[in-house]
Amino acid sequence: MDTNIQEILALAKTEKVKAIDLQFTNLFGGWHHLTLPISQLDETIFTTGLPFDGASIPGFKSLEAGDMSLVADPSTVLWDPFWESKTLSFISFVREADTGADFLRDPRGIAKRAEELLISSGIGDRSMWAPEFEFYIFDQVSYQNDVNLAGYRIDSAEADWNSGQDLPGNLGHKIPRGSGYHAPPPLDRLYNLRAKMVERLEEAKIPVRYHHHEVGGPGQSEIEILLGSMPWIGDAAQRAKYLIRMTAHQAEKTVTFMPKPLYNEAGSGMHFHQTLWKGDRNLFYDENGYAGLSALAHSYIAGLLDHGPALLALTNPSTNSYKRLVPGFEAPVRLFYGLANRSAAVRIPKYATSHDEKRIEFRPGDATCNVYLALAAQLLAGIDGIRRKLDPTKLKMGPIDKNIMKMPLEEQLKIRMLPTSLREACVALEEDHEFLTRDGVFPADFMNIWIQQKLDKEYDEVRRRPHPYEIGLYYDV
Repeated sequence: MDTNIQEILALAKTEKVKAIDLQFTNLFGGWHHLTLPISQLDETIFTTGLPFDGASIPGFKSLEAGDMSLVADPSTVLWDPFWESKTLSFISFVREADTGADFLRDPRGIAKRAEELLISSGIGDRSMWAPEFEFYIFDQVSYQNDVNLAGYRIDSAEADWNSGQDLPGNLGHKIPRGSGYHAPPPLDRLYNLRAKMVERLEEAKIPVRYHHHEVGGPGQSEIEILLGSMPWIGDAAQRAKYLIRMTAHQAEKTVTFMPKPLYNEAGSGMHFHQTLWKGDRNLFYDENGYAGLSALAHSYIAGLLDHGPALLALTNPSTNSYKRLVPGFEAPVRLFYGLANRSAAVRIPKYATSHDEKRIEFRPGDATCNVYLALAAQLLAGIDGIRRKLDPTKLKMGPIDKNIMKMPLEEQLKIRMLPTSLREACVALEEDHEFLTRDGVFPADFMNIWIQQKLDKEYDEVRRRPHPYEIGLYYDV
């Protein structure tokens, strides 16, 4: 038996652990868990695993072949701070029940295969990533969808729409709309809660760079973590969302990572900082290159931009995603790159100037993505750009170091657009996915399952529903 497993079994006995929680991610990014009492803990949860019904998990198995197994990864052991009983949690591998083979649509396995491809290609030996977590913290959310009723209501103690309300504790400190960036207390009512979130993250060995109030006045926040390697960073992102949500829930508040929960307020993205390394060398760094980037980095960027429309079906896989990717905010709408340009799809951070810091930032993404798949797809797009020796300048994708919204319209129209809807992104993925499946990283059946879910179960379901705003527009026509 593995030494690490022996240590975990000994720890559980010494610390009088009461429960073991196994966590895993479905194909579309949803988080699931299975809990067993300590009496059922032995080495088999790390070897053959525990059976579960894969037919009940979105994107996994059909009803007639639903048996699967969860195998705990001992390297992911973590004390869960939210359980009343002392509980150890593990992120799990998803395996075939009969053979014990890796399940090819396990998102964690897809990310692992993408990293293995990077290594086998000889390009580099690791990719490093740092997703940013942007989210809203609200005090109350209600919503309803029925044949004769559709609506939602969101409330935040910070919101300026409450400035005239006669409410307990309404002391006049409200953040004007779109003016929350780095707001100080007492305008920022959430600093203690974010500090607790950061404490939870660091207890989980997820190193945090900083946290702050974001632009959105009614409770938007950001926590940025430090670079980590794949697939660990996928595990860290899933756990970070869980820890952030649960910390807010304990404080009787609610967190959403939804890209655009509020009309005409700043949306929440998940910007992906990334770079490639080989040994102790940052492959993206060249002090003589544009913005300190190497030729390899430029080809990687070109791969991201060239496959950008298809990528968005994975990095922005919700109908709500495209309500964020609109002109007038800092979210990108066109496929180009530039230094410090926050309207670019790929930004080169101006402050990251040294060999160790040099990286790029893919800005369209949001947290409705399955983070494992988003990481893998971006890496594969970049690798494809390197293999093909693409040049973003020759593709007319930059660099552009000015606000494109202030450029003449005829100049803007020369730059390729990002998709404006989930349907457009899915059509792009259907037409451009060989870079994902070519080396067996994404299984061959993935595209049909993904696109069918996104179009039939999400895009069309939203498209067919009358919208409250339409009632105002057309009721008296």
